[in-house]
Amino acid sequence: MAAQAEHVATETKIVRRPPGDNVQHVSCDIAVIGAGSAGASAALEAAKLGRKVVLVDGLPTLGGQMVNSIIGTFCGLFANGTHGHQFTYGMAEDLLRDLEKVPQQIYRRHGPTTTVVYYDEVALGRWTEEAIRKAGITVILGAVLRHVNVDGRRIKSIDLATRYGDVRLEATGYVDASGDAALTWLAGFECRESGGRQVYGTQMVVLEHIVEDKHPTRDRMAEVMTANADKYDLKRKNAVSFVIPGRGVAALNMTHTETPLEPLAAAKSQLEGKAQADRCVALLKAEFPECFGNARVRAYGNPGIRQTRWIKGSHQLTLDEVRNGTKFEDAVARTAWPVELHDHSAGYVWQTFPEDHTHYVPLSCMTPADGDNLVAAGRCIDADLAALSSVRVMGPCIAMGAGAANALDLAGSGSVHQIDINSLKKRVRDNIERNDPQSKTEMDDEQKRHAERKMP
Repeated sequence: MAAQAEHVATETKIVRRPPGDNVQHVSCDIAVIGAGSAGASAALEAAKLGRKVVLVDGLPTLGGQMVNSIIGTFCGLFANGTHGHQFTYGMAEDLLRDLEKVPQQIYRRHGPTTTVVYYDEVALGRWTEEAIRKAGITVILGAVLRHVNVDGRRIKSIDLATRYGDVRLEATGYVDASGDAALTWLAGFECRESGGRQVYGTQMVVLEHIVEDKHPTRDRMAEVMTANADKYDLKRKNAVSFVIPGRGVAALNMTHTETPLEPLAAAKSQLEGKAQADRCVALLKAEFPECFGNARVRAYGNPGIRQTRWIKGSHQLTLDEVRNGTKFEDAVARTAWPVELHDHSAGYVWQTFPEDHTHYVPLSCMTPADGDNLVAAGRCIDADLAALSSVRVMGPCIAMGAGAANALDLAGSGSVHQIDINSLKKRVRDNIERNDPQSKTEMDDEQKRHAERKMP
């Protein structure tokens, strides 16, 4: 033992923060702020275009809400109908292909009105990290956006604070995929906030050790939640439970939480959201013991946020345009997802569309009116409350990210407001026009498994 101790390193050195600003300078072609579905898609698309890309996120890990809030489902990826064709490609096509290679990583639930893909958040997180790593994208994680340096209509650079030191990031073009329009806001460009209506978020919870074939229907869960709301101090009276067959795991969407932009209130809401989720789990264990009696919480997601602040774009997408399926010349994304407006604590508005319906997201609602090298993607694009509720899901968000990258690539050192729209249309054609049917064998197999397991 004494001989081994002689080889233990004991050297240390004294350090002191050096004088000066000690800012690390980084430059790239396209900087993407936010690493969720829209931001990851934008970064991967820009890398495919041969651009030098830096991807920034405030969390110490990649994936944004897509992974870390455990949303649980890819929504808006498919046309209406039980087996509608796929709407979004690019990153969406790659991740579905790769995750489907391993059993029980994803599950396509067909119907009653559309195909929704349930996913394992751990598998999706690792896929995202590996896709970003293999693409050679530089990442800056745990980074708080402190200041945006603007020259006229162009963002010149952004200042970031990390626990490892400050960074100044300079890029030719920027994607605001922050969710809260953080980059647009700090740049001093015009933004929008709700004039008074609250849009609630959700604290997701993953339960393990459930008994799948004893899972109650959604209607039955809603009935029990309504009857016991006072007993368990519940805000929301309906529930959605996502179960990948064969795993004994359910992702629960049962809560409504406030999503303020003030830091103290936001932190308080996060704690209250988890307490609310615990009460929901207690209800399930007590009222449905045959399914949830032996279940336990495997994970609490980060706060799930639907809408807070968004940009003022060159165009605001309206509910009428969504309902009418207006097809814009500069469309970069499409979906048929219902109006899903969580604007009251007990439930939400749910308005579906016919099977042949499609609505579109134009680039003009992603481009701040007073900025030339900035494109928003994801839930902070310009749309009215109801319209945004139908396009902020992950399918069209992935398409928006790809559209943003292509718009900035075409703009170069010029303005995103003056790009060749015909060139953009050719680049995003798959996400606007491609109509490959889902595999018949795949559809039959999924339906068979669904029926055998009697999933809700």
